[in-house]
Amino acid sequence: MKLFVKLMVVIAVIIAPAIFAQDATHAAQPAAKYEAKSQKLNRVQIEKLLANPEQLVFIDLRRPDELTRVGGFAAYLSIQLADLEKNLAFIPKDRTIVTVSNHAGRALRGADLLAEKGFKVAGAAGIQDYEEEGGWVKRIVPPVQKEFTNLFPND
Repeated sequence: MKLFVKLMVVIAVIIAPAIFAQDATHAAQPAAKYEAKSQKLNRVQIEKLLANPEQLVFIDLRRPDELTRVGGFAAYLSIQLADLEKNLAFIPKDRTIVTVSNHAGRALRGADLLAEKGFKVAGAAGIQDYEEEGGWVKRIVPPVQKEFTNLFPND
């Protein structure tokens, strides 16, 4: 019985590196890069669109915590990318759309989806890129949490 256990341990030691090497080669393959059809807009292009705000709508695809931490444009629709297709009815079809995310990754995916659905899409913007290029970003300051005071101290 001891001989059998020793033999199994030796086999495991010999075979294990080969099994782990196979897993490593599969893990080393990078994911396919998304090729957007929509264009990524720079600050100059965005400000040209902002010259006619009545014809424009920004759709910010980021999470609420990203909006408060990073900031955004002064007026926008907030719809996370995962919920975009479910909320198409709330998006005006008569306006030019600019989708927004931090560096335009999600925004490009959202812009492509909206263009496929028949919306007039100007492109995608990365709000952090826009700010780095000299654009003005509105910061949202969350309200300060007030400390609860006991109105009935004897209870």
